[in-house]
Amino acid sequence: MRCPFLIGERVYLRGLELSDLNGNYIAWLNDAQVCQFNSHHVFPYSKEAGESYIKHTQSSKQDLILAIVVKHTDQHIGNIALQCIHPIYRNAEYAILLGEKEYWGQGYSKEASVLLIQHGFLALNLHRIYCGTSADNVAMQKLAIFMGMKEEGRRREAMYKNGKYVDVVEYGMTVEDFFNKYQNLPDPA
Repeated sequence: MRCPFLIGERVYLRGLELSDLNGNYIAWLNDAQVCQFNSHHVFPYSKEAGESYIKHTQSSKQDLILAIVVKHTDQHIGNIALQCIHPIYRNAEYAILLGEKEYWGQGYSKEASVLLIQHGFLALNLHRIYCGTSADNVAMQKLAIFMGMKEEGRRREAMYKNGKYVDVVEYGMTVEDFFNKYQNLPDPA
């Protein structure tokens, strides 16, 4: 394991490193299937853009962006984030990208998400975490509900993807929502 920050059963989360650009990271953001429901894959993503982004993540106090790494292989399979952390409102936007397709549908996103959300509430003193996703992204909607988020609204035709405008479904949870669902979580540190 390379510098784990949060540790789960099958995955650990760590800061992004420039060496991550030597793997499939750039390919994920240029893959239409991986990015079918997010804001990527509009313009080509370059190694230079990746370097700039990773350097930003290493110094930001408004964005906590981490690599999702499989423990037994030490493979970087995706990224997860609490973004736009607001110190007064004590809220943040949750985002996830699982780039390695062979890990889809196996619970890795769920495990990584619970680790990060728990950290957001316990270590960052957040009160509320929210996300928005394409109305077509059923997997993300199920993940939001799994974590204890509630559907809060819909922004009509707010995203243009794959040749059409689609609604963005908004989800959110408070610290009470999360810990009512996850009462006996182990400390991830």
